[in-house]
Amino acid sequence: MLAGQSLPWQLPLLLAALSCLPAPSCAQLHYSVPEDREPGFSVGDLAKDLGVEVRSLAARNLRLVSEGGQRHFQVDLAAGVLLLDSRLDREALCGQSPTCSLHLQLVMENPLQLHRVEVDVLDVNDNAPQFPKPEVVLEITEVANPGTRLPLEVAEDPDMGTNSISTYELSPSKHFALSINVRGDGVKMPEIVLEKALDREKVPVHHLTLTALDGGNPVKSGTARVTIHVLDANDNPPVCDPPISKVLLEENVPVGTLVTKLNVTDLDEGPNGDVEYSFKTSNNAPGKFTKLFSLDARTGEIRTKAPLDYEESSAYEIAVRARDKGSPAMEGHCHLRVELIDINDNSPEIVLTSVSSPVQEDAAPGTVIALIGVKDSDSGDNGQVRLQIAKELPFKLVSSFKEHFSLVTSGPLDREKASGYNITVRAVDSGSPQRATQKTFYLRIADVNDNAPNFSSPFDTAHVQENSLPGTSVFSVSASDPDEGSNAKLSYSILDNGMQDAPISTYFRIDQDNGTIYTVRALDYEQDKVFQVPVEVKDAGSPALSSTTVVHVFVLDENDNAPSIVYPSVPKGSAFHQAIPALAEPGYLVTKVVAVDADSGHNAWLSYQLQESAEALPFQVERRSGEIRVAQALRESEDSHRLVVEVRDNGTPSLSASVVIVISPEENSVQDFSKSLDLPQPSSEDTNLTLYLIISLVSISIVSCVMFGLVAARCLKAGSASWTFAGCCRGTGRKPASHFRGQMKPDGFIKYLDVGAAGLTSQAQHYTSCFSPMSEQSDFLFVKPFSHSSTAETVAAYEQVTSTLASPCDGRLTSGKL
Repeated sequence: MLAGQSLPWQLPLLLAALSCLPAPSCAQLHYSVPEDREPGFSVGDLAKDLGVEVRSLAARNLRLVSEGGQRHFQVDLAAGVLLLDSRLDREALCGQSPTCSLHLQLVMENPLQLHRVEVDVLDVNDNAPQFPKPEVVLEITEVANPGTRLPLEVAEDPDMGTNSISTYELSPSKHFALSINVRGDGVKMPEIVLEKALDREKVPVHHLTLTALDGGNPVKSGTARVTIHVLDANDNPPVCDPPISKVLLEENVPVGTLVTKLNVTDLDEGPNGDVEYSFKTSNNAPGKFTKLFSLDARTGEIRTKAPLDYEESSAYEIAVRARDKGSPAMEGHCHLRVELIDINDNSPEIVLTSVSSPVQEDAAPGTVIALIGVKDSDSGDNGQVRLQIAKELPFKLVSSFKEHFSLVTSGPLDREKASGYNITVRAVDSGSPQRATQKTFYLRIADVNDNAPNFSSPFDTAHVQENSLPGTSVFSVSASDPDEGSNAKLSYSILDNGMQDAPISTYFRIDQDNGTIYTVRALDYEQDKVFQVPVEVKDAGSPALSSTTVVHVFVLDENDNAPSIVYPSVPKGSAFHQAIPALAEPGYLVTKVVAVDADSGHNAWLSYQLQESAEALPFQVERRSGEIRVAQALRESEDSHRLVVEVRDNGTPSLSASVVIVISPEENSVQDFSKSLDLPQPSSEDTNLTLYLIISLVSISIVSCVMFGLVAARCLKAGSASWTFAGCCRGTGRKPASHFRGQMKPDGFIKYLDVGAAGLTSQAQHYTSCFSPMSEQSDFLFVKPFSHSSTAETVAAYEQVTSTLASPCDGRLTSGKL
């Protein structure tokens, strides 16, 4: 049984008392034990060292008392040995003390004995050296001299003696070595010594390994990482890479565009490597570029700060200073060439050097009109310019020399067709995209007198009332001249055609400025019914040009002539006596009053009537023919009757004439009417006129048949299956036929000649009537009133018929439309 049991509380007092006993009762035992032994390890043989029997130990109640209350050992009473109760740690028990002993008390009874036991705990190399920090950071300037020392922290090893730190080792280095110094207490102090000059720019940081070795067996070690930072010295200037560079940049890039970022390096660090940028200018290189480019002083970025224009400058040389913040500061220089790439940002410019305006309209082809210059501020294809004008213009462009052109005429000019031209010159460059500009100028064409005045019609018709006062306006002719200025200033005059007995100027005059024709004297319809007035218009050009027209002036009849009684012809104030059979029955022709009127138309339409009398007359007068007939049976031995026959025309106001006829009934009176009428006898000329009229009617009929046949053949040839005369003749442009009315002299055999016709659209036609007072038929043909508004259509017919009818009828003519 082990004697390591706990004692009562009285034991400490007992032991204290026993410790004062005389020496024979006390003994001192000394043992040693390595710290790394396991529990149960035999420390010493107590029974042997105390000189007692092993079997008596239990009887004597051997007990072990540890100081400090710690229990590291126990007694094996059966074997009488001191055993290790727990593993010992010298470093924990004694720290860094050179010696480490544990003190025990052995108590035995019968007799009571106290023995002291001292156990030395022996150190074992069970701890490796250890640095306070796993990494040591040191700094040294790159300009430090060789031999400079850098102290290091000492490693710690809890072991003692030879098991403690023995030496230090440093990893290989070209620049550093290890030095170990021993302090007075024997502690070894490691130091790093600089052996070779440093260059931070090459190796800014050095990494080393420091190893601490103990003296144990086996040797144990501990390591620490040593980082040595080489402190920078401003020994390197900023360097631009590349020192000279070139950048291509399009013109007109947006403001703020990054041109380049300078690549500048400074091998120094910190302020020594902190670079600031600035533009560098000199007298030889003025800082014009500083207005166009900006430089970031911190980053070295160059950007545009204003629009760039290739046409102003195609390249810029920029010098940049790079300066560090070291002391003293060091600087480097960068040179940048910015070359602009031309873009087509300029439109061509057209310059009219000179313009010859106006130009004569008779200018020959090739006449130079204008000199035109063109320029484009761009370069290359962007500055190649071509000129264009509209193809329809009578002009063309001829290249004189580079960027200069002549505008010349390419064809005839006619001011009357175009008095001027808006000429648009278009300039187009060859850039991409193309840019174009245009300039328009007006070229006036100067007039040349190359056009004669022109009347709207080769002839005109006018009407004037007979007996009009002199100075009456008859007609206004109007001519136009497409020329201008004096070439278009017209003057009118009347030419003498010799057709009238007197010069035409004695009848009419004309206002030379406005072409108004006036009468010079009163006109007499019965003398001249129509005038042909030739009018000439002449311009004021040089040479003067002229043209003529004929104005057919028709004199309109007025009722200025009273009827003239042809039969019976009696002196004024006398009466015509006519005898009739006393037994004449109603209807008996007594006589016939024949009257003529020098007027025409309505004014010449005559009517006959009896003037009213107090007594009723047994006679009547035919209103149209003038025949006086017995109206009722006569009474026997009836007295003579006095009749007043009035002949009245149809004019306004109406004019009249009268004749007094005394009719006497007589027995056995037989009237030879042909002898009693004192009328003009027909002549051979009258017979010839009738023949001419018959031949004319036959000829007209034959010609009409031939024309109708030709028209029918034309329609049949065209393949018309069903056709009409109107359909074949549609669109022929025929004008209505002319109408003619002739009146002969009162003493002629023929009183009236009326020729009338109508166009295809008219419903009425009438033909010529030629008769004598002896005719039993109607003596007069009353036609429709004459229309003065269309007499222009009758001029041709009038001229054609005049030559035919004037001779046979020997009468004066007038024209009219039925």
